Amino acid sequence: MKYFLSSLFIIISLNASDDMFDRGRDIYMSTCISCHGIDGSANAGIQLVVNPRDLTKSLLNEDQRFQIIKMGTHHWGSYADIMPSFGSVYDDKEIRSVAHYITKHFNPNVEKQTEELYALSDTIPISRQAKMFKRGQKIYKRNCFWCHGEDGKGDGSATRNPEKSIYPYNLGKTLLTKKQMFLYAKYGGKYWGSYKSDMPSWSKKYDDYTIKSVILYIDEKFRKKR
Repeated sequence: MKYFLSSLFIIISLNASDDMFDRGRDIYMSTCISCHGIDGSANAGIQLVVNPRDLTKSLLNEDQRFQIIKMGTHHWGSYADIMPSFGSVYDDKEIRSVAHYITKHFNPNVEKQTEELYALSDTIPISRQAKMFKRGQKIYKRNCFWCHGEDGKGDGSATRNPEKSIYPYNLGKTLLTKKQMFLYAKYGGKYWGSYKSDMPSWSKKYDDYTIKSVILYIDEKFRKKR
Protein backbone atom coordinates (compact mmCIF):
# COMPACT_ATOMS: atom_id res chain seq x y z
CA MET A 1 0.00 0.00 0.00
CA LYS A 2 2.82 2.38 0.92
CA TYR A 3 4.60 1.59 -2.37
CA PHE A 4 1.37 2.16 -4.33
CA LEU A 5 0.78 5.58 -2.73
CA SER A 6 4.38 6.62 -3.40
CA SER A 7 4.10 5.59 -7.05
CA LEU A 8 0.77 7.39 -7.37
CA PHE A 9 2.27 10.56 -5.91
CA ILE A 10 5.14 10.41 -8.42
CA ILE A 11 2.74 9.94 -11.34
CA ILE A 12 0.56 12.86 -10.19
CA SER A 13 3.63 15.07 -9.76
CA LEU A 14 4.91 14.21 -13.24
CA ASN A 15 1.54 14.92 -14.81
CA ALA A 16 1.30 18.24 -12.96
CA SER A 17 4.78 19.15 -14.16
CA ASP A 18 3.88 18.23 -17.74
CA ASP A 19 0.71 20.32 -17.53
CA MET A 20 2.74 23.27 -16.26
CA PHE A 21 5.24 22.87 -19.10
CA ASP A 22 2.49 22.62 -21.73
CA ARG A 23 0.64 25.65 -20.38
CA GLY A 24 3.85 27.65 -20.32
CA ARG A 25 4.64 26.64 -23.88
CA ASP A 26 1.20 27.74 -25.08
CA ILE A 27 1.56 31.17 -23.47
CA TYR A 28 5.12 31.53 -24.76
CA MET A 29 4.00 30.74 -28.30
CA SER A 30 1.17 33.26 -28.15
CA THR A 31 2.99 36.07 -26.34
CA CYS A 32 6.78 35.75 -26.06
CA ILE A 33 7.76 34.29 -29.41
CA SER A 34 7.55 37.61 -31.30
CA CYS A 35 10.53 38.97 -29.35
CA HIS A 36 12.42 35.94 -28.08
CA GLY A 37 11.91 33.67 -31.08
CA ILE A 38 10.74 30.12 -31.35
CA ASP A 39 14.00 28.73 -29.97
CA GLY A 40 14.48 31.40 -27.29
CA SER A 41 17.59 32.85 -28.92
CA ALA A 42 15.80 36.15 -29.72
CA ASN A 43 14.20 37.36 -32.91
CA ALA A 44 17.10 38.46 -35.10
CA GLY A 45 14.90 40.71 -37.21
CA ILE A 46 13.42 42.76 -34.41
CA GLN A 47 14.60 46.36 -33.95
CA LEU A 48 14.18 47.72 -30.43
CA VAL A 49 16.10 50.21 -28.28
CA VAL A 50 17.25 47.20 -26.26
CA ASN A 51 16.91 43.91 -28.08
CA PRO A 52 15.60 40.80 -26.26
CA ARG A 53 17.94 38.52 -24.33
CA ASP A 54 18.91 35.11 -25.60
CA LEU A 55 16.98 32.93 -23.16
CA THR A 56 19.20 29.93 -23.91
CA LYS A 57 22.16 31.75 -22.34
CA SER A 58 20.55 33.69 -19.48
CA LEU A 59 21.90 32.92 -16.00
CA LEU A 60 18.53 33.53 -14.32
CA ASN A 61 16.97 30.64 -12.44
CA GLU A 62 13.30 29.74 -12.72
CA ASP A 63 12.10 31.89 -9.82
CA GLN A 64 14.05 34.91 -11.10
CA ARG A 65 12.47 34.47 -14.52
CA PHE A 66 9.07 34.46 -12.81
CA GLN A 67 9.89 37.76 -11.09
CA ILE A 68 11.07 39.34 -14.35
CA ILE A 69 7.99 38.24 -16.29
CA LYS A 70 5.62 39.33 -13.54
CA MET A 71 7.15 42.71 -12.70
CA GLY A 72 9.07 43.61 -15.86
CA THR A 73 12.76 44.40 -16.15
CA HIS A 74 12.37 48.09 -15.25
CA HIS A 75 11.18 47.10 -11.79
CA TRP A 76 14.39 45.11 -11.33
CA GLY A 77 16.78 47.85 -12.38
CA SER A 78 16.67 48.02 -16.18
CA TYR A 79 16.82 51.55 -17.56
CA ALA A 80 14.67 50.51 -20.51
CA ASP A 81 11.23 48.94 -20.12
CA ILE A 82 11.20 46.93 -23.34
CA MET A 83 10.45 43.80 -21.31
CA PRO A 84 7.13 44.83 -19.73
CA SER A 85 5.28 43.56 -16.70
CA PHE A 86 2.86 40.74 -17.50
CA GLY A 87 1.41 40.71 -13.99
CA SER A 88 -1.77 42.39 -15.21
CA VAL A 89 -2.08 40.02 -18.18
CA TYR A 90 -1.52 36.64 -16.56
CA ASP A 91 -1.96 35.35 -13.01
CA ASP A 92 0.91 33.97 -10.94
CA LYS A 93 0.17 30.38 -11.87
CA GLU A 94 0.32 31.19 -15.60
CA ILE A 95 3.49 33.25 -15.22
CA ARG A 96 5.16 30.48 -13.26
CA SER A 97 4.30 28.06 -16.03
CA VAL A 98 6.01 30.32 -18.58
CA ALA A 99 9.10 30.62 -16.36
CA HIS A 100 9.06 26.83 -15.97
CA TYR A 101 8.78 26.25 -19.72
CA ILE A 102 11.55 28.73 -20.58
CA THR A 103 13.92 27.25 -18.01
CA LYS A 104 13.26 23.59 -18.76
CA HIS A 105 13.08 23.94 -22.53
CA PHE A 106 15.79 26.49 -23.30
CA ASN A 107 18.25 26.34 -20.42
CA PRO A 108 17.62 23.36 -18.11
CA ASN A 109 21.19 23.24 -16.75
CA VAL A 110 21.54 26.92 -15.89
CA GLU A 111 21.92 26.48 -12.12
CA LYS A 112 24.40 23.63 -12.53
CA GLN A 113 26.33 25.70 -15.07
CA THR A 114 26.57 28.75 -12.83
CA GLU A 115 27.60 26.67 -9.82
CA GLU A 116 30.30 24.89 -11.81
CA LEU A 117 31.68 28.14 -13.23
CA TYR A 118 31.69 29.78 -9.82
CA ALA A 119 33.45 26.74 -8.34
CA LEU A 120 36.26 27.29 -10.85
CA SER A 121 36.86 30.82 -9.56
CA ASP A 122 39.54 31.60 -7.02
CA THR A 123 38.71 31.15 -3.36
CA ILE A 124 39.54 34.28 -1.40
CA PRO A 125 41.83 33.64 1.60
CA ILE A 126 40.54 34.91 4.93
CA SER A 127 43.65 37.08 5.22
CA ARG A 128 42.57 39.10 2.15
CA GLN A 129 38.83 39.32 2.79
CA ALA A 130 39.05 42.34 5.09
CA LYS A 131 40.55 44.40 2.28
CA MET A 132 37.92 43.52 -0.32
CA PHE A 133 35.50 46.41 0.28
CA LYS A 134 38.18 49.07 -0.23
CA ARG A 135 39.57 47.23 -3.26
CA GLY A 136 36.09 46.98 -4.76
CA GLN A 137 35.38 50.64 -4.06
CA LYS A 138 38.59 51.69 -5.81
CA ILE A 139 37.90 49.62 -8.94
CA TYR A 140 34.21 50.60 -9.06
CA LYS A 141 35.12 54.29 -9.04
CA ARG A 142 37.80 53.67 -11.66
CA ASN A 143 35.64 51.73 -14.11
CA CYS A 144 32.04 50.98 -13.19
CA PHE A 145 30.70 54.40 -12.23
CA TRP A 146 31.05 55.70 -15.79
CA CYS A 147 28.05 53.56 -16.71
CA HIS A 148 26.37 52.61 -13.44
CA GLY A 149 26.79 55.96 -11.73
CA GLU A 150 28.25 57.00 -8.40
CA ASP A 151 25.26 55.59 -6.52
CA GLY A 152 24.83 52.51 -8.73
CA LYS A 153 21.57 53.76 -10.23
CA GLY A 154 22.60 53.24 -13.85
CA ASP A 155 22.87 56.96 -14.55
CA GLY A 156 26.60 57.36 -15.19
CA SER A 157 27.96 59.91 -17.64
CA ALA A 158 28.33 57.28 -20.37
CA THR A 159 24.55 56.90 -20.49
CA ARG A 160 24.21 60.52 -21.61
CA ASN A 161 26.05 59.86 -24.87
CA PRO A 162 23.31 59.28 -27.48
CA GLU A 163 25.75 57.68 -29.90
CA LYS A 164 26.54 54.82 -27.52
CA SER A 165 22.96 53.95 -26.47
CA ILE A 166 24.08 52.40 -23.19
CA TYR A 167 21.42 51.28 -20.72
CA PRO A 168 23.10 50.01 -17.53
CA TYR A 169 21.12 48.44 -14.71
CA ASN A 170 20.35 50.09 -11.39
CA LEU A 171 22.54 47.87 -9.21
CA GLY A 172 20.43 48.56 -6.14
CA LYS A 173 17.45 46.83 -7.76
CA THR A 174 18.98 43.87 -9.56
CA LEU A 175 17.70 40.47 -8.45
CA LEU A 176 20.96 38.71 -9.32
CA THR A 177 22.73 36.96 -6.48
CA LYS A 178 26.34 37.87 -5.67
CA LYS A 179 27.49 34.72 -7.45
CA GLN A 180 25.52 35.65 -10.53
CA MET A 181 26.81 39.23 -10.50
CA PHE A 182 30.36 37.93 -10.27
CA LEU A 183 29.85 35.60 -13.23
CA TYR A 184 28.13 38.33 -15.23
CA ALA A 185 31.01 40.73 -14.61
CA LYS A 186 33.67 38.09 -15.21
CA TYR A 187 32.31 36.69 -18.48
CA GLY A 188 30.44 39.73 -19.79
CA GLY A 189 26.87 40.38 -20.85
CA LYS A 190 27.20 38.82 -24.30
CA TYR A 191 28.19 35.49 -22.77
CA TRP A 192 24.94 35.51 -20.77
CA GLY A 193 22.59 36.40 -23.62
CA SER A 194 22.84 40.17 -24.11
CA TYR A 195 22.74 41.13 -27.78
CA LYS A 196 25.33 43.87 -27.19
CA SER A 197 28.70 43.84 -25.45
CA ASP A 198 28.23 47.03 -23.39
CA MET A 199 29.04 44.99 -20.30
CA PRO A 200 32.45 43.55 -21.19
CA SER A 201 34.23 40.56 -19.74
CA TRP A 202 36.34 42.02 -16.94
CA SER A 203 38.39 38.83 -16.60
CA LYS A 204 40.71 40.19 -19.28
CA LYS A 205 41.69 43.04 -16.96
CA TYR A 206 41.11 41.87 -13.38
CA ASP A 207 41.57 38.68 -11.40
CA ASP A 208 38.80 36.92 -9.48
CA TYR A 209 39.78 38.58 -6.22
CA THR A 210 39.30 42.04 -7.72
CA ILE A 211 36.00 41.20 -9.44
CA LYS A 212 34.64 39.62 -6.27
CA SER A 213 35.75 42.71 -4.38
CA VAL A 214 33.72 44.92 -6.72
CA ILE A 215 30.67 42.70 -6.24
CA LEU A 216 31.10 42.88 -2.47
CA TYR A 217 31.30 46.67 -2.66
CA ILE A 218 28.15 46.83 -4.83
CA ASP A 219 26.27 44.51 -2.50
CA GLU A 220 27.25 46.40 0.64
CA LYS A 221 27.04 49.92 -0.79
CA PHE A 222 23.94 49.80 -2.97
CA ARG A 223 21.87 46.69 -2.28
CA LYS A 224 21.77 46.90 1.52
CA LYS A 225 19.78 50.13 1.17
CA ARG A 226 16.81 48.34 -0.35
